[in-house]
Amino acid sequence: MKQFEIWWAELPEPVGRRPVVLLTRSSATDYLSRVMIAEVTSTRRGIPQEVVLGRREGLRSECVANLDNVHMVPKSRLSARIGVVATRRIPEVKRALGFALAWPELMYL
Repeated sequence: MKQFEIWWAELPEPVGRRPVVLLTRSSATDYLSRVMIAEVTSTRRGIPQEVVLGRREGLRSECVANLDNVHMVPKSRLSARIGVVATRRIPEVKRALGFALAWPELMYL
């Protein structure tokens, strides 16, 4: 498991099975039992807390990672790797998280 990979996750109801972006730093995933994730959804609101994802990242259709929906989940809830956010797009994820947390130092990367 590496930071910015996209995985299938079994989240508690009513969410259920959905793709998620792994936010926990790669160096910590081996020893942590829980990891931080952002939900991926087909519901687009066009807000700065979203990052558009799609086939390039291994997903079937265009959707968004919603950084307003960040959770800590047990690693056991992650079942299969789907893909990864391209290195050049990582600043988009950080910017969206900056908007979600109102951290100006990340909002304008």
